[in-house]
Amino acid sequence: MADVKKVVLAYSGGLDTSVILKWLQETYECQVVTFTADIGQGEEVEPARSKAEALGVDEIYIEDLREEFVRDYVFPMFRANAIYEGEYLLGTSIARPLIAKRLVEIADQTGADAVSHGATGKGNDQVRFELGAYALQPGIKVISPWREWDLTSRERLLAYAKEHNIAIERHGQKSPYSMDANLLHISYEGGVLEDPWTEAEESMWRWSIAPEQAPDSPTYVELAFSQGDLVAIDGENMSPAALLTRLNELGCANGIGRLDIVENRYVGMKSRGCYETPGGSILLKAHRAIESITLDRESAHLKDEIMPRYASLLYNGYWWSPERRMLQSMIDASQTFVNGVVRLKLYKGSISVAGRKSDDSLFDANIATFEDDAGAYDQQDAEGFIKLNALRLRIAAKHGRSG
Repeated sequence: MADVKKVVLAYSGGLDTSVILKWLQETYECQVVTFTADIGQGEEVEPARSKAEALGVDEIYIEDLREEFVRDYVFPMFRANAIYEGEYLLGTSIARPLIAKRLVEIADQTGADAVSHGATGKGNDQVRFELGAYALQPGIKVISPWREWDLTSRERLLAYAKEHNIAIERHGQKSPYSMDANLLHISYEGGVLEDPWTEAEESMWRWSIAPEQAPDSPTYVELAFSQGDLVAIDGENMSPAALLTRLNELGCANGIGRLDIVENRYVGMKSRGCYETPGGSILLKAHRAIESITLDRESAHLKDEIMPRYASLLYNGYWWSPERRMLQSMIDASQTFVNGVVRLKLYKGSISVAGRKSDDSLFDANIATFEDDAGAYDQQDAEGFIKLNALRLRIAAKHGRSG
């Protein structure tokens, strides 16, 4: 272990990472640098400073990354309309590349020769953190305590903390769930959720009001887009993080964004998780609506074909891979004319499109109308179009290959 002189730890200040901090100092006999990121998790991050200082840490990084998170990670992902396995909006997945990037950048700044994280050996996050670290700094050493130590339960962690005088704050009854939050979502795992037949308790949900308890009158909101990115809500221009914060407020108040799924983890197991993604659910609906009038048919269909591949890359931790970058370049090129305004109706957990408009719209009412189109479209042209497309089918049928 003597080859590690200094390590940068992704540090939250909670039980797990506080134990990891002390364990690194003892096991590797190394200096530890802590890095705490504010990506909109809704909790104060500054207390992590005093906790790190109490454990003898001299180099402490606490950074507000909310704007960078939404601008450079969330928004590019939503240009792709990315959804994993048909439902999951990738709220945890998209935060990991940014944290990995800052870990290796701080390692470079401080002369550290290793980075460390608190992800377990059963989950996806270990893969995401480490693929990101290796992609950005191939020679970096990554320390994953959960794959090395024997502290395999909360009881053992608490005992270790007590033995080493690690202060663990307790605020009332601890939630039975493992949770992860950022500006895009909050996730819940463990507890009763480990039985996929058991319904999630209403008391579990922390952000959103239950759809049944949402207002009896709908909320209308207008979202303005420029080149595929949200730029204003109800005519008010805001920063990326402020926009997503406002969408979260609207979604939570109307019972929007709850999800209960069983997903396939990259390591091979199935895992049940519940998610609240209020603002992201609204953003996805609006983005697809503005694309529906501004994207060419084949461009839109091609995006839909590559989206599952793009989503899997993000879920599995390949944000920094060349293939994700290639797909992103194509996706971004498709957004040049994705400009305009979408009006949505939010009502008791549902999101409906109430209108869309754009100066770059490809919708032509003169052609699509059911009324007299004044010769804009010659319906007789459709006969030849159909016969040409039917030619191969007719040839096959003549040879007995139909049905």
